[in-house]
Order: sequence, then structure tokens, then C-alpha cells
Amino acid sequence: MRLKILYISPENTVGTLTLWKKEHESRGNECRTVTFFRSPKNFEEDICLDLPFNFTGERMAGLRNFIYKQYRGEDGYFKEKEGNPPVWKPEGWFDSIFLKFKDWLWRPVIEQAIQDYQLYDFDVVHFESGSDFLKNEFFVKELHERGKKIIAHYHGEDMRARGVMPIIDNLSDLNLTNEVDLLDKHPNLDYLFLPFDTNQFIPNYGLNKTIQVAHAPTNRFYKGSDKIISICEKLESEGLIKFDLIENLSHAAAIKRKARSDIFIDQIGDRGGWGYGMNSVESLSMGICTMTEINDKYNSFIPDHPFVNVNQNNFDSVLRDLSQDRNKIEAKGIDARNWVVKNHDITQVSEKLYQYYKDMELLV
Repeated sequence: MRLKILYISPENTVGTLTLWKKEHESRGNECRTVTFFRSPKNFEEDICLDLPFNFTGERMAGLRNFIYKQYRGEDGYFKEKEGNPPVWKPEGWFDSIFLKFKDWLWRPVIEQAIQDYQLYDFDVVHFESGSDFLKNEFFVKELHERGKKIIAHYHGEDMRARGVMPIIDNLSDLNLTNEVDLLDKHPNLDYLFLPFDTNQFIPNYGLNKTIQVAHAPTNRFYKGSDKIISICEKLESEGLIKFDLIENLSHAAAIKRKARSDIFIDQIGDRGGWGYGMNSVESLSMGICTMTEINDKYNSFIPDHPFVNVNQNNFDSVLRDLSQDRNKIEAKGIDARNWVVKNHDITQVSEKLYQYYKDMELLV
């Protein structure tokens, strides 16, 4: 049976939409992806609606955080919501009025796209971020009425800061996440490793004369970057390392910089989710020794991981010792590559997804 598969996402954030589209098509299925906003990292687009009010952008995200401080206190939008699962609702009169205006502005563009691309005709629809086009969730309600399969896929902020959308949460046939900490926040959530084409990189296990350390935050708050940058700059001033802070670049330019590093640092602290994300998946695929904070629960979930485990208390000493142990850096890079191919390669992850499809009786 040839499936028609649709992905709906605010943005092609780390390129996974493109990867899934190619994988589904390689299996003989049809796949389209719809994004609200263009990727700032220039990932490939399929159907992009170019909607206004892009809160994935730095300015709009900052404005949102300022407004939410009036509702949630000093942490603003980043304050985690309570509940199992936490549920979205407007948080004040301004929030409510603005969201109604935004939906009114967006609706004609969305309805035209639904008509132009026959979006109701797909067999299964993945809602990346677990959110419909509009807050009234009209699209998912109609999909359900037509007997379509609905998958809600949650990432970071989606559940921590926003909460589940009530109608999607009620109607979804499957809820997925790539983030272990979210499993404790929803009673019916399944895990899927973040997919990646590991074959796009050929590891070079040779090291620089002076060990080069890179850090590439998309959000400094979430990554604990202030601490990371301060310590790396101190070690650089001592001549132990060269430090490369990779920020505000296209994805292609960032990858070139990252590939030159011997050690990559993802994050310390659990502000933006536990452990690691696409930044680490890339560095592991390059065969680069990768540091991040892996808490006890995450350690239990992936006990065979190749990361150098650090936290804000030991980060200075661990990086200092590691930078002077070239054999360990090389060995960790080899372990990194082997582990990421085993767990994150798209061929492995897609097998798991298609098993979920079978469980939903999409495949016979």
C-alpha cells in the first residue's frame, strides 16, 4: 500500500523534515512537508506558507518572553508549566486577543494551502510540535472526522513551556518525542531517536596541534553557554585549547566550522531539555569527542552512550584534563561515530517509525 504522509511544522528547524521526506519517498510513499516559516539555517523547503509573527526568530521570541514575564515571573516563557501533561491555554487578555488576531490573519493563507495541496487527502499527518495551524485546531478536527491517522511529535518547548494542545492531545493516534525528559510529562508518549543521515560525514580522527574546542548554541540560555564560554576562554588564555564559538551562521557554514574541532560541547544544565540534540548528533557523526551533561535518568535510558559527561561544577576540571589526553579524545571520537550510526541513522529510526505505522494499521 502506498501511503500519503504529511508533516506540518512551524519550521524545518534542524533539517529533519527534508530527511523524512526523502526516506518516505525512498520507500515508495508520497510525502509533503508544510512549514509556517522559512528555516533561518537555509534548510530545504517544500511547502512554506511564509506566515507573519515568527516566534522562532530571535526578536519575536524575545518579545514573547518579555510579555510572558508579566504572567509567569522572571523566567517568562521559559518557565515550565505544570501538569501531566501540561495543557495550553491563553495566559491573559493580551495573549488571548493577540492569538485571535493572528489566527484571523493566518486563516485565509492556510485555507488556500489546504485547497491547493489537498491536505485533507493524506493518510497520516505528523504535527511536529504537536500543534495545528490555528489555536482553534480546526484542521485536526476535520482530519479526525475523515478517519485520518494523527501523530503529535513533541520537542522541547512544545510541552515544557507551551503544553499540549487539548484537541490534538485528545484525538492523536500516537504521541512521539525525541527528548527523554518529556516522557515523564505525558502519560502516553513514545520515544524515537532523532533521525540523521550519518553517511553525509566521513570522520577524520586526526587531531589539531592545539586541541580545538567548539560550542554552537542556538539559544545561550538553554545551553548554559555563559559558563561554557567563560571557562573555554580561560583555558584558551592559558594556551591549552583554541576555542571556536559558532553562532548566527547558516547551517552549511556552521558545519564547516564544527568539522574542524577536536572536542564539541553541547550543553551544561538541563534548562532546554536533557542531554543532547541535533548539535551533538552532528558532532558524533563527524567522529568528534562530544561533551554534554547527562543526568542520572538519561544515563539509565542510554547507558552505552559515548558522551563525556559534565556539569557546571566539574566542567572546568574535566575539560582541562581531557584537552591534555589526546588518546582519550581520539577514542571517544571513534565511540561517538559507532554509537550514532547504530542509534540515530535514518535507516534505523525509520524502521521504528514504520513499526508504529503497522501498530496503527496503516500498513498491512
